Amino acid sequence: MKIIRHIILYVFVCMAVIPSVAQMPIKLRVLPTVAPDSADVVYYSKPHFWRAAGEVVGFNLGLWAFDRYIQRGDFAYISMNSVKENFRKGFKWDNDKLGTNMFLHPYNGSLYYNAARSNGFNYWQSSLFAIGGSAMWEMFMECEYPSTNDIIATPIGGTAIGEVCFRASDAIIDDRDTGASRFGREAAVFVISPMRGLTRIITGDAWRVRPTRGRLYGTPPVSIEFSLGAKGVYLNNAVSESAVGATAEINIEYGDRFEVTSTKPFDYFTVRADLGVVSKQPLLSQLNIKGRLIAREIMDIASRKMSVGLYQHFDYYDSDTIHKSGMANVAKVPYKLGIPASLGVGWMFRDARHPRWAFDAYLHGNAVILGSILSDYYQVDERNYNLASGFSFKGGINMIFDRDRFSASLGHEFYRLFTWKGYHRDTNLERSDPRTLDVQGDHSAASFHVSELRADLRVWQKLYLSAAVNHYYRVTHYRDYPRVKSSTTAVRLMLTYKL
Repeated sequence: MKIIRHIILYVFVCMAVIPSVAQMPIKLRVLPTVAPDSADVVYYSKPHFWRAAGEVVGFNLGLWAFDRYIQRGDFAYISMNSVKENFRKGFKWDNDKLGTNMFLHPYNGSLYYNAARSNGFNYWQSSLFAIGGSAMWEMFMECEYPSTNDIIATPIGGTAIGEVCFRASDAIIDDRDTGASRFGREAAVFVISPMRGLTRIITGDAWRVRPTRGRLYGTPPVSIEFSLGAKGVYLNNAVSESAVGATAEINIEYGDRFEVTSTKPFDYFTVRADLGVVSKQPLLSQLNIKGRLIAREIMDIASRKMSVGLYQHFDYYDSDTIHKSGMANVAKVPYKLGIPASLGVGWMFRDARHPRWAFDAYLHGNAVILGSILSDYYQVDERNYNLASGFSFKGGINMIFDRDRFSASLGHEFYRLFTWKGYHRDTNLERSDPRTLDVQGDHSAASFHVSELRADLRVWQKLYLSAAVNHYYRVTHYRDYPRVKSSTTAVRLMLTYKL
């Protein structure tokens, strides 16, 4: 039963990374920390280029065959002429849905990435395979023109999702195990990191019994909390423009936020995923990943700690139409934001000198290489958002009282995004060909704010009552249209179990 419990715990990790940037106020560890065995590090760190490259190419061919012969997608009817046309026309901004461009493409990138990662390559080397896999798909595997945003989002976002999946799967592997529990572990590895599971099957490591665990990172400090409850989304803060339903939230903190002796990327990361069954709203409404690439400790004095570092960020916020009641039943979308490629400097501080309370603070400043934000005017094919670049700031504070009895946290994120490659003001978007309309969207500059106030009160052992209020505020200045403001509030009441 113990091994089943451990596998179930890590399936929660899978649910989060395949679908908060703030560190957990109350952090309880799932399992005791165990250092990796040097024999495992040597065995699983040997690079195998041709096997990794073969998995990337094989995945692309398999995905194309599924699209062509099962789904019969128009874009999958490729030929030598379509390949020549792709090279001749070059890259263009595409018009796919937010979920496709800002989540599914990065997830595909994570598979390219983990084809290399599971074959002995490190974080930086594996990112090159993600670039190669994305380029192969864009240039050869579609009869649509190669996508500028995909060649950016797929490899960069893919490294963030991919490394989280790789680390999560690593914590499950136990090469000493046999029988049903070994099968359960390997199945969980395959679900969390499909390319790693495939590699273990190809090499025979999935059933080979060895004297050591087979983990590159041993058993790291991991904290997981799972919340379930009710959620209401209110556009313009009005009950008449609302959507109400069930919600689930998963928060994961991996590694020690102040342990900076190791310089390996993602030795510390956080993941937050919000899933819900809310009327007319997407299943995945929020996904945040923050992974530390390098860091330096600048204070460690009398229970006070401070560090600075370089962090990679992945942020995704999605909502869908809310219908206004009354005479004018108008469909409105509260907010959309996707940031698959973002990098910046982060600062963390903790003061735990007092025996009954502790204080955390953090601040991040990032460059947004590629982002997207809801548009009020650009409606072409499946896209209703502008592609953009810019910058962001994230900050927050956590207060913990009686160590693990009660916590309160306040966080704020600010995004400033600029869309510079727009269409001419006389363009008729309804008559434009989405295949050849090569624009980011409306000429615009948008600001997006995400604020969250949350409180957790322990009601029984590791079970907490959680209440949270989120506010989403957008202001977009358009070159050719009037400025638009949008305000949305989300309220959640949940039970949270901290593992």
